[in-house]
Amino acid sequence: MSADYNDRYVFEAEWYDKIACMRKKFYLYYYPSDNTIELFDLKTKKTFLRRTTCEGIKIKDFYIGTILTIFSRCMKITGYADTYTKMKIETQLQKVFVLLKPDVVDKMGEILKIITNNDFCIRNIKMIRLTPNDIIECCLAKDVVDKTSIINYLTSGPVVALELLGRNGIMKWQELAGPEDSKHARSVAASSLRACYGKDEIYNAVYGSNDAETAIQELQYFFPDSKNKNKGPANTATLQNCTCCIIKPHAVQEKLLGDIIDDIQKAGYMITAAQQFYLNPINSEEFLEIYKGVLSEYTAMVTELQSGPCIVMEISHKDENPNIVADFRNLCGPINPDIARQVRPNTLRAKYGKTKIQNAIHCSDLPEDGTLEVKFELHLF
Repeated sequence: MSADYNDRYVFEAEWYDKIACMRKKFYLYYYPSDNTIELFDLKTKKTFLRRTTCEGIKIKDFYIGTILTIFSRCMKITGYADTYTKMKIETQLQKVFVLLKPDVVDKMGEILKIITNNDFCIRNIKMIRLTPNDIIECCLAKDVVDKTSIINYLTSGPVVALELLGRNGIMKWQELAGPEDSKHARSVAASSLRACYGKDEIYNAVYGSNDAETAIQELQYFFPDSKNKNKGPANTATLQNCTCCIIKPHAVQEKLLGDIIDDIQKAGYMITAAQQFYLNPINSEEFLEIYKGVLSEYTAMVTELQSGPCIVMEISHKDENPNIVADFRNLCGPINPDIARQVRPNTLRAKYGKTKIQNAIHCSDLPEDGTLEVKFELHLF
């Protein structure tokens, strides 16, 4: 193992070896000075990958729960391997819990674009419906004089819960959100979210953690650990007159989430449910099984789908659409982005896709698939 202790971070990581059908565990060493990576196999006690340059990976990409593609292997970061790494990473980056309130859900894409443009990483997302108990349990109406009004407001429709990660995250979020009273925000912080999207002190568009300790408690409540029996508030899937849209890992990691959602919403579609999830090798094969033996890219498609976080969305339309699946497929465009750019340049795959494999979006093929795929993804995870 290398000795540049003061210039390296070490993480616990795991990789599912499909050939051996087993999950292998490693120490993953990252050296920011020259952007190199080293892997040490914990079972064999031997170096698995000698220190080598790994293009496209930066220190900001390392956090617990993320999946990094290292020479075609999907490595999941599961923990810190020493106190130095934990201290350095958690000092540099802070987690923030954020809520997009009911009256701005239809502006979700716009707001997510602003958030990522301010150097926040969206680590998790879920559309939920709050109950009065959720609001009281998490003190979301704390210090508000008219608690009844705030409870009625927050339970009036879906909200979007977010886990953000950013340098000096709490302070940066407070600056981005602006003062609690949207009217006051417009006079002192005209470009803040509350100034742009809020109305007053109650209808103020967004909520965010006030301090690091509160953020941890809120995130544990809304995004509990996978080992926790409490799965957090349920998603908002309706499973009616809908189609399924999955934003693929490469697009999520390239911070295109806000752009894609904004395009979908501005095209007249409604997002009635949204949730981040990770697909394991078995589930990704099962989900794409219809393409097995049909598309030569099937294996690569399976690999892409499990290479990082995906965002699954239930899509419906403002107007009752007799064939929402086919209509939404037209917005997505041809499966090959190169062809899409030539024949339908304004489609999602033309704008955000890179290759036939990394084409930004998966969408349902057949009318009967829309509800089935939404149910598979949103109820499996």
